[in-house]
Amino acid sequence: MDKSSTNKNIKLSDVARLAGCATGTASRALSRPDMVSKDVIKRVQAAVEKLGYTPNNAAKSLRSRRSNLIGIVIPTIDHSIFAQAVNALENRLSQLGYSLLVTTSQFDLKRELQQTQMLVERGSEGVVLVGRMHDPELYEFLRIRGIPYINTYAYRPSEGHPFVGFDNSKATAQIAEYLFTLGHADIGVISGATKDNDRATDRVAGVKEAYRARGKELPPDRITEQPYTISGGREGLRYLLSKGKRPTAVVCSSDILAFGALSECNALGLHVPEDISIIGFDDHELAAHLRLTTMQVPAVEIGQRAAEYLVAKLNGDPVPDHAELEVRLIARGTAGPPSRKTASARTEKAR
Repeated sequence: MDKSSTNKNIKLSDVARLAGCATGTASRALSRPDMVSKDVIKRVQAAVEKLGYTPNNAAKSLRSRRSNLIGIVIPTIDHSIFAQAVNALENRLSQLGYSLLVTTSQFDLKRELQQTQMLVERGSEGVVLVGRMHDPELYEFLRIRGIPYINTYAYRPSEGHPFVGFDNSKATAQIAEYLFTLGHADIGVISGATKDNDRATDRVAGVKEAYRARGKELPPDRITEQPYTISGGREGLRYLLSKGKRPTAVVCSSDILAFGALSECNALGLHVPEDISIIGFDDHELAAHLRLTTMQVPAVEIGQRAAEYLVAKLNGDPVPDHAELEVRLIARGTAGPPSRKTASARTEKAR
């Protein structure tokens, strides 16, 4: 058997034979590693990887070998934007006769790989992923086992993977262009951590690209990375204000960061948008109440379309691998033209 074989016809006895041990020993190496030697564990794990074997405990009891389970790995349960998508995904899957397993990666690609493996071991027939940046082993793991998957909250069909989502770079470039048309020329960016996070990386890149389209460069000290928290947004604004001449506008890569920036403006006595404009990203439920100008993300549609894609794949029905969804800039009350006073002001309060 080679690595391109699907695991559906591979039995534990095949793993044991390749590892040179009894089937019961191979079983214990996978379920009770404390009961066997490290050498046996190493041989069994090597055989599992070579054969592409995955213990599917849920499916063992089903003659049809179908679990009707779909798994999703989201970065965190702390962000409501992911909760909206998960809720929509679960509702649509339920209508289609499937159930959902949810786990988190904590923005760690190795953890995401481990969680994906766990979902498949628990019987998930398809997997929903967030973003376009994943450990290469994750794609290989799913390919070997013939598990359909879909990337969400991103759109980059040139990378050769299925997507349902939007281009994060284009979205923030649209925000920057909106600010340019209002008269802003000095824009700051408060981003989440870009390491292992393509959404944050692409959103910063979008502002940079908008600057370059006008023959300019976004200065490095106009960008700060902060935790996705209210405190992170406040700290991000303080950092931008500490760099001498304050920016006339700030683009935040999430509404949570924007809420923190608004809170810090209030604490410093800065008026929004008269002194400084603030724009968020996501259209959080609180955004409308705070009159935050933001980019609306189609979280519900992402969840629904991801469910429909995976079920179609599992049923052998034709379905496009790529679906680009619309994002929309919602202009409320936190962005406006820069005043002459703001354009030349120094931030004494931040010192």
